[in-house]
Amino acid sequence: MKKTELIEAMAVATGESQASSARALEALINIIAKEVAAGGEVAITGFGSFKTSARGERTGRNPRTGEPLTIAASKSVKFVPGATLKTAVSTGAPQ
Repeated sequence: MKKTELIEAMAVATGESQASSARALEALINIIAKEVAAGGEVAITGFGSFKTSARGERTGRNPRTGEPLTIAASKSVKFVPGATLKTAVSTGAPQ
């Protein structure tokens, strides 16, 4: 499902317009992005949580030459699914 399809599904589920659903989705995405970028965590009970994950500096290899190289430390986003989402995925039915 792509973003536009998600917006359409949200509009049908809530009875709101697609424009209103699009604004709500954009607001949710922006709020999650700001909080996680600031080092916080966003937990949605039953769905899951988003948080920052740090990766340390490590050694890798250049695939072309095989030479060792240093991969810089970085941050990424980690999503941990909640119990309701895990159950829905494993049983194939929404809760």
